[in-house]
Amino acid sequence: MSTQPTCLYCQQVHHADASECRQCGMPLPAEAATAGERRLRRFTWFCVGLTIFCIVMFFWLPRSIA
Repeated sequence: MSTQPTCLYCQQVHHADASECRQCGMPLPAEAATAGERRLRRFTWFCVGLTIFCIVMFFWLPRSIA
């Protein structure tokens, strides 16, 4: 799945090999293709860390004796 870069200024969609916007002439973002993958990887690690934290707290916190 190839993502097409979008101009941050005029929102014009371009081909993957374009380096600048053909409508306004501004440079296109270089990391647009990998931003989604990086965000998903960061979210996955957050979920794994949260799960490990919850498991540790389950065993570490004292139990209420009634």
